[in-house]
Amino acid sequence: MREMSSAGQAGKVYIVGVGASGSLPPEGARLVEEADILFGGERLLMLFPEAGGEKIAIKRNLSEVEERIRENLGRRKLVVLASGDPNFFGIAGYLMRKLGKEHVEIIPNVSSVQLAFARIKQSWEDAAFVSTHGRGPEEILDALSRSRKVAVLTDERWNPGAVVKFLLDRGVSGVRAYLCENLGTEGERVEEMSLSELSSMEEFAPLSLLLLLREREPERAFGIPEGEFAHRRGLITKQEIRAIVLSKLRLSERGILWDIGAGSGSVSIEASFLARKGRIFAVERDPEQVRLLKENVRKFEAWNVEVIRAEAPEGLSELPDPDAVFIGGSGGRMEEIVDAVCRRLKSGGRIVINAATLESVNAAACSLKRRGFETEVALINVARSKAVADLTLFKALNPVFVITAKIPEEKVE
Repeated sequence: MREMSSAGQAGKVYIVGVGASGSLPPEGARLVEEADILFGGERLLMLFPEAGGEKIAIKRNLSEVEERIRENLGRRKLVVLASGDPNFFGIAGYLMRKLGKEHVEIIPNVSSVQLAFARIKQSWEDAAFVSTHGRGPEEILDALSRSRKVAVLTDERWNPGAVVKFLLDRGVSGVRAYLCENLGTEGERVEEMSLSELSSMEEFAPLSLLLLLREREPERAFGIPEGEFAHRRGLITKQEIRAIVLSKLRLSERGILWDIGAGSGSVSIEASFLARKGRIFAVERDPEQVRLLKENVRKFEAWNVEVIRAEAPEGLSELPDPDAVFIGGSGGRMEEIVDAVCRRLKSGGRIVINAATLESVNAAACSLKRRGFETEVALINVARSKAVADLTLFKALNPVFVITAKIPEEKVE
């Protein structure tokens, strides 16, 4: 074994970024040359055949790699190879969590995302970044909703074609794609195309990423006036009531919401702005309302809203368990719907119900109380100003009961 340096004695592992063409920063080159154990993916290890230390391939064996590093910290010179910037969707975060930051040093290189934006001659300080490695593509929807530029790091399952097909299925439009393959190598390819053109491709290089550029800046604002939604006259949750309903639902950014009796989708669409990385299921049985709902989803780019044409409660069986449920319409089947919702609602979840009559509010509140829910009923009266000649009068909207239910927290003695 080679003589250890003071760095080795300090108990450090060095994570060195490798450039697209196999280049190393000067300090990284020295570390690789002196390493007693060199960790890295098989492709990266093959770039340095002259390295004399032991080589350990990183595959799906991160726990084993972590253990080998622990065993040798402070005893041998340890280097981990990573693509580009190890701290950008790379192994650095994992090792720092497991080993502690005091045992890790990072020597970054140029990332593939930097190279990609350089190739298309676009700045990237205002871009959003998403990785599909070990994840799904859902977060791309959130990124597109808040940024005009999105870089997607793809993997074998969610390759650029699969990602684009997912986006098209969700109704994403107004976006141009740049397919970037094998950046920095002899086989480099950077091509601009439409989403539909890219979706028809079947083969992609293992080293590929996707840049998505919107044609205009995304716009999202709460409190959308009723007149901006396509809807049947009078059949829409009013702007003020909508704000109260959303506050009662207390959605998290990754939350799952069932909107039962979604109508034209005003609650679903504004809920999607809160549950940015979550999923909204707008359940509606009326075909004309479904048509309007889909039109509104497209208009407001609420891409994480999934329209379900179905009767409740039957249409709820295939949906993932919800964190929150809004019931805007029951079709006279409130008891059945509440029963189905209570069996599926996640721990700590909430149910919010809008009712317009004393009979319906009584039926809903009693149904929830029988099932052990802590229930609150708020009567909301709203009046809007209306100009009459030179005067301003107020015109009342129909009062609405908003019922909020949750499982009571256990009392602490």
